[in-house]
Amino acid sequence: MTKLLADVGGTNARLALARDGDVDRDSIIRYRDRDHASFDQVLQAYLQAQGQPRLDAVCIAVAGPVTGGQARMTNRDWQISESGLARMTGVPRVRLINDLMALGYASASLPATGEAVLRPAPAHRARNGQSLVVGVGTGLNVCAVQQAPDGRIICREAEEGHTHLPANIAQALADRIGTDALRDFSSTEETFAGRGLERLHRCLHGGPAIGARALSEAAQAGEAEAMATLDLLSELFGLLLREYALRFMPLDGLWLAGSVARSLTSRADRITAAFLSQPQMRHIPQDTPLLVIRDDMAALHGCLVALA
Repeated sequence: MTKLLADVGGTNARLALARDGDVDRDSIIRYRDRDHASFDQVLQAYLQAQGQPRLDAVCIAVAGPVTGGQARMTNRDWQISESGLARMTGVPRVRLINDLMALGYASASLPATGEAVLRPAPAHRARNGQSLVVGVGTGLNVCAVQQAPDGRIICREAEEGHTHLPANIAQALADRIGTDALRDFSSTEETFAGRGLERLHRCLHGGPAIGARALSEAAQAGEAEAMATLDLLSELFGLLLREYALRFMPLDGLWLAGSVARSLTSRADRITAAFLSQPQMRHIPQDTPLLVIRDDMAALHGCLVALA
């Protein structure tokens, strides 16, 4: 039994084969999106590299909304459909899901090495079987996860990144960069994803554009301006997570994933202070543990769970 799995993000696509219920790590190949005109090209290259394996199921996680078995990527001009994947692979069992849903499926069964605790919550707290995955990298999105009484994992699709920036965060940002510059931070994704981090740095310090990865590396090296930018974004991110804690009540865990989110976790004290800063309904964030998905291949495991 061989299954094809893929995690198609806004920057890279990772593909793998699963055999006998486990992801074959030796089969994982990463492709840069910008080097290919379509996902079909990526898929053809991968299948050729694997010797055209005989498949019995396919699950593709995509950075974009999935409707009626079709997906249009949010940050890449690619369209993917279940019917097209079935034709290309000859497999009748095909599932196309949002990439945050894949992380949602994975979050219920991550090994200890694949997770980290950013902020614990009281062990005696009330539990409700609800958790939330927040992914921040090239884009931003969330997936609400519910564990049913029979043990099934139910994941909810969303497009949270394109919602308006909450008023309290917009005001805190305007206080630092001015109301005119705030126009470029209209949505949560435009504020917190990689390009938002780059834009925030330019607004605060001027100078040439610096990529999100380079900014994170500069902050780790102690560069003052880069550190100041990540300090501010971490505080704003804590406020955003507080909004999500009240909106989704993920008392079983609020999981962080993605390159930008992980770069902010070194500032756990600033995130936590903002997360707990509001007195209204403070017991909800207080009882919500903040966790980090450390395994870059977690979405592939989630695809396998989704097929099950």
